[in-house]
Amino acid sequence: MLAVERGAAANTLAAYRRDLEGAEEAIGSLERADSDDLSSLGAAWSSLAPSTVARKSSALRQFYGFLVDEGWRKDDPSAALPRPAARRPLPKILSHQEVEALFSRAEEEAESGRPEAIRLLALLELLYGSGLRASELVSLPMASVPRDAPFLTVMGKGGQARMVPVSNRAKQVLAKWLDIRPEDPKFLFPSRGKHLSRIRLFQLLRELAGRAGIAPEKLSPHVLRHAFATHLLEGGADLRVLQTLLGHADIATTQIYTHVDSARLVALVNERHPLAGKAVGG
Repeated sequence: MLAVERGAAANTLAAYRRDLEGAEEAIGSLERADSDDLSSLGAAWSSLAPSTVARKSSALRQFYGFLVDEGWRKDDPSAALPRPAARRPLPKILSHQEVEALFSRAEEEAESGRPEAIRLLALLELLYGSGLRASELVSLPMASVPRDAPFLTVMGKGGQARMVPVSNRAKQVLAKWLDIRPEDPKFLFPSRGKHLSRIRLFQLLRELAGRAGIAPEKLSPHVLRHAFATHLLEGGADLRVLQTLLGHADIATTQIYTHVDSARLVALVNERHPLAGKAVGG
């Protein structure tokens, strides 16, 4: 149902399976479990983070909703599941200076002409310049590479396609990479008969961070995606535009980025609001 009706990605399906199997190990058959069984999961999950408990409870609620919809159960015991007040963590980001140091080092290494250095610069340009997810980037097909239009066609979560802009900088680096990349009719970043893995991308970025004088633990593909969103918002990007670029289904997910630019938002209200500059009672 998740795959066919909701278009859930393979990683999402695997996560749901792990959560359901873990719950079954703790309380036995989920299909026959009652409210008391589900309420006992609170103790079994007591050492987990609130966000993890919330995710596991959500998976089970959807599972029991499915059983009821399909007529396999008449009751839904999921109301007994723990409901922790999970706070969404603020995204980790890089400063402008750290981004500049990262690119400076990558550009310096790419000047050597080594294919792996040019590939790394192309990966960096697309992560920070287009806000791609790691899985979207490493699996980019050759068919998505722009010819004349400055856009990439990206297949995001749930099989949803979107267009993302490619900067002039990124296009120049991509052109260099296309001239020297290994022959592969399918993937932009091929590796060993398939495409570059997310794990290898993660490793390459952390190694680059160390060479650029940045703490390696501060850098990951997702941190660069956060930096893309944060720095665009700082530059005045509209939240709805940002939602489209990031491929977020719900704008509430995009709104997490507004925390980083609260000073600019306050200044915007004070400077642009129709009542700005008018004294109270004046």
